[in-house]
Amino acid sequence: MESVKRRARVIVASRRAAAGIYADESGPILTEGIRNWGFELVESVVVPDGEPVSEAISQAISDEVDLVLTSGGTGLTPMDHTPEMTLRHVTRLVPGIAEALRLDARDHGITTGALSRAVAGVAGKTLIINIAGSPGAARDALRVLAPLIPHAVDQIGGGDHARS
Repeated sequence: MESVKRRARVIVASRRAAAGIYADESGPILTEGIRNWGFELVESVVVPDGEPVSEAISQAISDEVDLVLTSGGTGLTPMDHTPEMTLRHVTRLVPGIAEALRLDARDHGITTGALSRAVAGVAGKTLIINIAGSPGAARDALRVLAPLIPHAVDQIGGGDHARS
């Protein structure tokens, strides 16, 4: 019996990268990580901060993507609205995921990780996780999330807890 291929999308929130002022560096790291987890990457998009992030999340939910990783827009600048755009769609928060990312930053001496307003939650059957916009944050998030994502996506899809 063939297993169902899980589908994922990366949404990068960056006004400057979307305008071509500089190349996005975190998106490629996340897409490689997603592929290494065995997910099919449906799409990776770079959009300006704000409303375009909400539109991209809405499209991912409509496309029935299993996992969305956002990159960028989680800080305190006036342009950082990714958590608010995510919360428009999420019906069930999964606070432990965002907490794990912040704790990992702290444990690795990245005190500014405490400033992240990232959220994680479920919208329909889509798990959405906000990640800070730096390449280092992307690499760290992949390491922290790797043992969580397969089980979380399985649970959202109606899977049962593994029996030991």
